[in-house]
Amino acid sequence: MEFNLTVGMTAEKQEQVTPDNTAMRYGSGSAAVYATPAMVGLMEGTCLAAVDPHLPEGMATVGIRLDVRHLAATPIGLGVRATAELIEVAGKRLTFKMEAFDDKEKIGEGIHERYIIDVKKFMEKAQSKK
Repeated sequence: MEFNLTVGMTAEKQEQVTPDNTAMRYGSGSAAVYATPAMVGLMEGTCLAAVDPHLPEGMATVGIRLDVRHLAATPIGLGVRATAELIEVAGKRLTFKMEAFDDKEKIGEGIHERYIIDVKKFMEKAQSKK
């Protein structure tokens, strides 16, 4: 199956740092700052947004690898913006460059791989584990 995805596709997502997405709330730290898992989720969602809308009906992507660095703390009240760029297409395997910024500076960076799936077959296989 041919996919209409090209290197250079991008997306951006934003969110506000609130008590609900802090390290304390996620259980990933004891400080009331933006949680690494929250940043990773925003970054991964940005990669998904860059490509999934361009896939044929019934197809989607799933994350298969993350290599992320959280570079700086962000306090409650600041905004966070994540960007993603598709940098490689190798069959069904997609590689993205990701970055995250708060209102003051770059706070994260990384590489993420996603894999194109047929949602129905994927879910049937997952459900067969029950």
